[in-house]
Amino acid sequence: MKGIADTGFLVAFANRGDRHHDWAVGVAERISVPLLTCEAVLAETAYHLQSTRLALAMVEEGLLQLAFDCRDHLPQLAALARRYADRAPDLADLCLVRMSELHPRHSIVTVDRADFRVYRRNKREIIPLVCPPD
Repeated sequence: MKGIADTGFLVAFANRGDRHHDWAVGVAERISVPLLTCEAVLAETAYHLQSTRLALAMVEEGLLQLAFDCRDHLPQLAALARRYADRAPDLADLCLVRMSELHPRHSIVTVDRADFRVYRRNKREIIPLVCPPD
């Protein structure tokens, strides 16, 4: 499975007490190549887990690959921020939308179904998602 990892998935994977933990572990078991992510997601993950060590271990152990540099995509990120201003998106979400545009064969692995069902890549395309069951 090729995917782009969001914060909620990573937190659920690392936190046995998270209600989506079993789902996240099941997804991780199906991964054949590292999930792509960005530094904004990694920072959010470290914050929510209260452990930079755990967040970095996901990269070191090959679950994740950092694959995005905001500097290279500032105009696109600013356009996305304007387009979705009514939702007050965080930087991590905007980076993931942009990453989905750059990697159209990758699904976003997230627990945040509500926002990612609204966000569109390339202005109109539905972003493929891997989410926990309702």
